[in-house]
Amino acid sequence: MSLLFTPLSIKNITLKNRIAVSPMCEYSAINGFANNWHLVHLGSRAVGGAGLVVMEATAVSPEGRISIADLGIWDDEHILKLKEITDFIHENGSVAGIQLAHAGRKASFDIPWQNPLQLDNSNGGWDPVSASAEPFNPTDKTPISLDGKGIAKVKADFKLATQRAIKAGFKVVEIHAAHGYLLHQFLSPLSNHRTDEYGGAFENRIRLLLETVGTVQEVWPKENPLFVRISATDWAEGGWSAAESVELAKLLKVMGVDLIDTSSGGLTLAQQIPISAGYQVQFATAIKAEAKILTGAVGLITNAQQAEAILQNGEADLIFMAREFLRDPYFPLHAAFDLGDDIPWPKQYERAKPRKKHN
Repeated sequence: MSLLFTPLSIKNITLKNRIAVSPMCEYSAINGFANNWHLVHLGSRAVGGAGLVVMEATAVSPEGRISIADLGIWDDEHILKLKEITDFIHENGSVAGIQLAHAGRKASFDIPWQNPLQLDNSNGGWDPVSASAEPFNPTDKTPISLDGKGIAKVKADFKLATQRAIKAGFKVVEIHAAHGYLLHQFLSPLSNHRTDEYGGAFENRIRLLLETVGTVQEVWPKENPLFVRISATDWAEGGWSAAESVELAKLLKVMGVDLIDTSSGGLTLAQQIPISAGYQVQFATAIKAEAKILTGAVGLITNAQQAEAILQNGEADLIFMAREFLRDPYFPLHAAFDLGDDIPWPKQYERAKPRKKHN
């Protein structure tokens, strides 16, 4: 049996394999409500054999949405459809996770394929917030720099969202602190120019993330996994660095975080990213080795052999895949065949299962 199809136990949750569906925004919600698109989109990946299916960035507050069509979990009424989705995922042998998110200054946008621009208050938008009053793009609205009351609300919103995630049946929570969204905006000196206890030195810039993790842990079951997604580097001079990511991961491990979902970039237009196959794996490897914590690798991982090699080389513990799952919802079924593993298929599909491939 390959490592890719070896179960992974984290606390009381066992994933049947090391393949995770990475959170992918679908921009298909209305007022934050999930619908049948999300059921079919996520459900098909569970049917396709993924060990973990993580719901897209789900806003903890209305102002935390990237776009007007983002999923939300700020209202108890959001729970019902989310529970239908998690039930289906679990009925089909996968584990349901959710990424809790706040977009910060990268909020208040229209549906991207209709209009890629930020909306203002007159046409359905709202006032974005951030660590500092500096927009991501010069043409964007200047965000409101969060004061003490605003910071307290962010933490409270994450806590309430976590309680709703429990009721909705999610078994894994991932806190989104990557890709230039609110918590990342506090981490990076390129977006955080504060002079209070949340700005300046490393220990101040990480404060909001650590406090948010602590707030979530007040209500999240201790026996269930808690992940944090970070951008390991801003890919820009003077920005958040890989070395800082390692130090942050060490602190998160002490707090009880189970896995660092290791991405990169998204904070600044000045980023220079050397795109190549598996270009972010190096950061997952460094964090795993130096912080002694489980890591997830993500980014241009597109085939079974590549994913297996990452695990065999000890570079990461879990493989997150995004675009490849858009191309092939049944990637795990096909990957098992490619690696010569014989795994169960859904009974409804068994008659189409190919004969075992011998290496």
